[in-house]
Amino acid sequence: MRVLAALSGGVDSAVAAARAVDAGHDVTAVHMALSSSATQSRCGSRGCCTLEDASDAARAAALLGIPFYVWDLADHFHGAVMQDFLEEYRDGRTPNPCVRCNEFVKFRELLDRGRALGFDAVCTGHYATMVEGKDGPELHRSTDRLKDQSYVLAVMGREALGSVIFPLGDAPSKDEVRAEADRRGLTVSNKPDSYDICFIPDGDTFGFLKRSLGGQKGNIVSPEGEILGTHEGYFGFTVGQRKGLALSRPAPDGRPRYVLETRPESNEVVVGPAELLTVNCIEADRPVWLVGDSDPIFRPEGDSVRVQVRAHGKAVECVLTASGDSVIAHISGQENPGRVGMRGIAPGQSAVFYRGDQVLGQATITGASRI
Repeated sequence: MRVLAALSGGVDSAVAAARAVDAGHDVTAVHMALSSSATQSRCGSRGCCTLEDASDAARAAALLGIPFYVWDLADHFHGAVMQDFLEEYRDGRTPNPCVRCNEFVKFRELLDRGRALGFDAVCTGHYATMVEGKDGPELHRSTDRLKDQSYVLAVMGREALGSVIFPLGDAPSKDEVRAEADRRGLTVSNKPDSYDICFIPDGDTFGFLKRSLGGQKGNIVSPEGEILGTHEGYFGFTVGQRKGLALSRPAPDGRPRYVLETRPESNEVVVGPAELLTVNCIEADRPVWLVGDSDPIFRPEGDSVRVQVRAHGKAVECVLTASGDSVIAHISGQENPGRVGMRGIAPGQSAVFYRGDQVLGQATITGASRI
């Protein structure tokens, strides 16, 4: 099988490509250049897709003896990921840029280009598992639950499932992957993992948003509308946030306040007690399903599954109802009746649905409530 291996310059993608070679595939490596800045460099473990990463990817390909190319996808990344990130924050939502990158860059643009060039599949270093089910390929969690990345992969769509390879899905731990890289002589074996947002290498997300969207003072208010303080931009806050509120006085009962919502139309940030963060109904739209129409989740009465709203969050039991472009998840609370619900659900986040380890699909959260 002809396989296009995406080499990011990190240890995971390098070992994944090596395993694809070992499996007997005809492997070609490609590094996606996602930054338009020729001088962008890595800040320790912050950032990725830098000049250093491109060099590391080239060295890994040379050691593996496979062809290596660099594809300039900076303009595509800027429009599909960075601009989306800014527009979502401008509209008062909390996006996940890694989800958008996987949707529009790694599993749409890369896969489309690979297919056009005659490749059968794309190989990446993501921690997830492909399983052949009775209705075709299925996306499942990885063996290493701490590194599992199925949450950010759920948006790839059912059509892509038969054209992706995740060689690290059965890796017992990241330490074992690093040890394997060292045994293979890959120089990236001890390279630190990248984290945070790759296009904000200094980690100052609010600074990036303020430079891009422009700061404008507004009020921090209670649910009843009482002005409690001021802020430099509503986009610097997200639902569930506690730190950085800088309020002039504490709550009457002395308990901490949390961000409950942001209001772009009035440039307000609403704060309140923790109990107001708990919801048991999640509404979402733009679903991307990895299962067919015959799956039980499409029954009008719904199906008991699990929903996860953060990349490394806990998946909780819910009753899912899907109809057209609308998805509603009711937290059932059967496992822990004393604590029914989830906290800190923000519009713009991805809701990913699981049955056991299998990923059923993904949708973008539009709202949450307690009913």
